[in-house]
Amino acid sequence: MPALTHDELLHRAKELEFPTHHHIDGADEPGAGPSFAVVSPRDGQTLTRVADAGEAEVDHAVAAARRAFDGGPWPRLAPADRGRVLLRMADLLEERRERLALTITLEMGKPFTDAHDIELRAAIATFRYYGQLADKLTDEAPHTAPDALALVTREPAGVVGAVVPWNFPLTLAAWKVAPALAAGCTVVLKPSESSPLSALLLGRIGTEAGLPPGVLNVVTGDGPAAGRALGLHPDVDVLAFTGSTPVGRHFLRYAADSNLKRVWLELGGKSPNIVLPDAPDLDRAAATAAWGIFFNQGEMCTAPSRLLVHSSIAERVTDAVVRRAREVRVGDPLDPATEMGALVGESHLRRVRDHIDSGLAEGARLLTGGARTLADSGGSYLEPTVFDRVGPGSRLAREEIFGPVLSVLAFDDLDEAVRLANATEYGLAAGLWTADLSTAHKVARALKAGTVWVNCYEEGDLTVPFGGMKQSGNGRDKSAHALEKYTELKTTWIRL
Repeated sequence: MPALTHDELLHRAKELEFPTHHHIDGADEPGAGPSFAVVSPRDGQTLTRVADAGEAEVDHAVAAARRAFDGGPWPRLAPADRGRVLLRMADLLEERRERLALTITLEMGKPFTDAHDIELRAAIATFRYYGQLADKLTDEAPHTAPDALALVTREPAGVVGAVVPWNFPLTLAAWKVAPALAAGCTVVLKPSESSPLSALLLGRIGTEAGLPPGVLNVVTGDGPAAGRALGLHPDVDVLAFTGSTPVGRHFLRYAADSNLKRVWLELGGKSPNIVLPDAPDLDRAAATAAWGIFFNQGEMCTAPSRLLVHSSIAERVTDAVVRRAREVRVGDPLDPATEMGALVGESHLRRVRDHIDSGLAEGARLLTGGARTLADSGGSYLEPTVFDRVGPGSRLAREEIFGPVLSVLAFDDLDEAVRLANATEYGLAAGLWTADLSTAHKVARALKAGTVWVNCYEEGDLTVPFGGMKQSGNGRDKSAHALEKYTELKTTWIRL
């Protein structure tokens, strides 16, 4: 795509028309309930009003998904035929890439360049990956005694409820929807009420690509109503959720109180990023640490929000991070020059600022940032923020902030670094910078995290699984392993 100017993006954003209805059983449905406003964090203006789902709308969507699974063609299609529909979805996402990126930018505040170049790239790649993988899976025929034949087959699990957050509204939806569809399941997707518009467009794209009615349904609404109804619904067989740990606990309770549906959780994080004195490039380590916490406004569960630095290099690395923080251009996410856009909304901005206030009260040293900025725009903007002298037991060091706030902690030896890194209820991701291969292997094994990056951060592709340990959840997105969440193993034993 040719580079667009700020004025061109502003013009194209004004021309957007947004979906306002649920997408159920292959068609847009207004629902019987009220509507809610979708407010852009870019400028505080209302983009549109969207149908607000309650139990009736969720029940309607689940019923459509159940009919499509029990009696429809989708679970019975040849896997290659399912794969072709997913590949067509990827093609349509590519065709609508600019519109989808603009929609994401307006609804949740990330820079258009990140939405277009990173988020849409990931979503498109996800549908392509599972479209190509759909007919590559094999069943098993274990060796048995000569008088028997054993078959182990994978069958689609049924109706999947997928609840996804606002920080990567299309990427994280794709991580749930694509493998579930590839496995032959039907899906009811509930996006965050902060970012429902791109998900509604995804529902339309699925129908246009050839998904039979009821295979992909999208309902919009909040967690206490629509999310709860989906979690408690007796006809939902699997619930896949990405979001906060407290909300993940609710979904486990909903499963216990209903049909004991399987619940897969990708939850919060407080990821450590460890820099050792023998790191191959300290400047690169510092630049990556700054990029990692300020990318996507710090609104990432994997954000390296705890920078653990050996005391012998702490000053050098911290100074480099602070310099980069002061250079980050915060601004209108429709401006191609913007590096960090708006936080998702006013309530979230207040929450992040409360953590900053608590850090000051607990004695941490504020090195840069910490204040609201661009208030005249009406948007929810915050300065990139760095603290050092952070106490290991403080809120800054232990609680997920989900914003552009970095905590720097110094350590004196490797054992202390590992203890600090693991001193959290979370276990989603970690980073390590060292030139010693043996150290890299030993520390990676010692870190309680689902992903460990060595001499890099936030890198990888769809061939590797993603998920957490401890209170960062269970199950895995991405890779062939994601299909395990959406399939059931069946053993057939035949006496010959």
